[in-house]
Amino acid sequence: MLSKQKLSRINELAKKSKTVGLTAAEREEQQRLRQEYLQAFRKAMTDTLHSVKIIDPNGNDVTPKKLKESQKRRLH
Repeated sequence: MLSKQKLSRINELAKKSKTVGLTAAEREEQQRLRQEYLQAFRKAMTDTLHSVKIIDPNGNDVTPKKLKESQKRRLH
């Protein structure tokens, strides 16, 4: 995930955007930080999904085939 400093800066820019507005350089910085945040979030979500195993009430593995294949590819 992103550092606390970067998250704080994202929040600062968002607040400033709502109040006084941003300069062109600040808008570019905000977009860059947002993209970095989204990449980190997507990676964390993908990592989480690759560790999921779905078990039905009878104890059978019912993990979707597509997820199983993705998990196998990731191991290799």
